[in-house]
Amino acid sequence: MNILYFAWVKEKVGRGEETVSPPADIVTVADLIAWLKTRGPGHAAAFADPKLIKAAVDQVHAPLGASVAHAHEVAFFPPVTGG
Repeated sequence: MNILYFAWVKEKVGRGEETVSPPADIVTVADLIAWLKTRGPGHAAAFADPKLIKAAVDQVHAPLGASVAHAHEVAFFPPVTGG
């Protein structure tokens, strides 16, 4: 699975993307976030408050409960505001 990070999420993680193989029990975006938090201090900082993170699964906006079971790509980014 390819993981993409944008804006301050990218800055905290320290990279814009990575390829991972999550364990089989990772089935939702929330599960993936919880697992990513264990990958190091940058990941832990980026995902400290999941309410501040938006996700897209295979380029479609997805809630925390969305499945990642067969996803090829998951992107994480902060909420976007316009003006």
